[in-house]
Amino acid sequence: MSGNKERTRATIDEQPVEHGGNGASLHGSGAHHVTQVERDEEIALMEEHSRHQPPTIQRPPEIPPASPRKAVMIVVTVLVILGIAGGATLLQHVTHDRELAKETAIDTVPTVAIVHPLAEKPDQELVLPGSLQAFEESPIYARTSGYLLRWYHDIGSHVKEGELLADIDTPEVDQELNQARAARQQAVAQLELAKISSDRWENLRKTDSVSAQEADTQTSGYKQAIANLAAADANVRRLEQLEGFKKVYAPFTGVLTKRNVDPGALITVGTGAAGHELFDMSRVDPLRVFTSVPQAYSPFIKVGAETYITLQELPGQKFKARIARTAEAIDQTSLTLLTEVDVPNKDGRLLSGSFGEVHFAVGSNVDKVTVPVNSMLFRSPGAQVAVVGPDNKIELRHINIGRDYGTSLEILGGVSVNDRVVINPPDSLEAGQLVNVEAAPPGEGQTQPVQAQSASQNQQKGSSGQ
Repeated sequence: MSGNKERTRATIDEQPVEHGGNGASLHGSGAHHVTQVERDEEIALMEEHSRHQPPTIQRPPEIPPASPRKAVMIVVTVLVILGIAGGATLLQHVTHDRELAKETAIDTVPTVAIVHPLAEKPDQELVLPGSLQAFEESPIYARTSGYLLRWYHDIGSHVKEGELLADIDTPEVDQELNQARAARQQAVAQLELAKISSDRWENLRKTDSVSAQEADTQTSGYKQAIANLAAADANVRRLEQLEGFKKVYAPFTGVLTKRNVDPGALITVGTGAAGHELFDMSRVDPLRVFTSVPQAYSPFIKVGAETYITLQELPGQKFKARIARTAEAIDQTSLTLLTEVDVPNKDGRLLSGSFGEVHFAVGSNVDKVTVPVNSMLFRSPGAQVAVVGPDNKIELRHINIGRDYGTSLEILGGVSVNDRVVINPPDSLEAGQLVNVEAAPPGEGQTQPVQAQSASQNQQKGSSGQ
């Protein structure tokens, strides 16, 4: 309403007022009074008119309230929609978590590369390395102290049992022996005097000329003199035996392999740091060869069976030998049977300490395969390989190693050509562990067994040629 009044007043103020020059000035006050009244009346009319005008803002139509059943259905529909939306969101989160857990589990499973062992042809002959050893070997020490006078045989000399090897000068022992013999003579004289006194006091005791105590004292002195003579005899025999050790003799027939003394050297009795080794002597006919036969071939090793030895420095020559004895037990660490082979060496062509090969005629069909050398695990139970089972779980198997070809190994038992063998297995690999499997890269673990097989064939050809 105030706005309408202001607009009305503004309109009235803007209307022109006609007036003449002097007349206007004469009637100025009366004309202005009339105009103000008119303005007020007009304003009052306009306010009255505005009261009777209808309002321009209309109220929204009233909606009748919904029925209770319809309201319940609307609420249930909204809740169902919200539940479906929440369930879908929850299902999406659960599916995502499962996929994430599955991917995490897959990522934690190690991936290993595998190869299949390659089969080899069965051998009719088993060739094993071995070192030739003397049948008997003994260091020779002095049993008496003194100075070396002379030696009679140098290294390489073939001597017989009981042959003189050296002489030792023992001046101190000689003097001790002389002293012991003199002490024995004193003991003999004391014994004779004690015997005479004992007999004399026994006769006096019969006539009660002396007391029994005095007679017993003389008898005890006689017995003590007998014991002193026995001790003197033992000491003399001991020194006489030491005198016998002044000459050093060969304990058995063989060859001298060492001579550690020269004339004038001080010889001290005993062994080790206190003593001084004079000679080393070996019996070289026959020679012994110790070799370890793999467990797979152990049933074919018979004591007394004939075999032969070959040496690289004597190509094409075979030296007959005989299986002398076995350990009769499989070594738990190497899974091998320790076997001794004796080789006759009457002409001395074979040298003790030489490296050779023993050829066993096993005539067996032992299944053999080759695996890369980088597939073997070195652990406390022994040599093992990791094999992936049908369920992609690791199996640790003990293996029986035959030949070592450098880049590959000959396996006589433990794996077959159908097994999946892990190459470059990590140290943390354990039995029963789940792994992912992938084939070995080309050239890794595949060519090595082939090379090993060719090497084996070449060795078999060389053995057959011999």
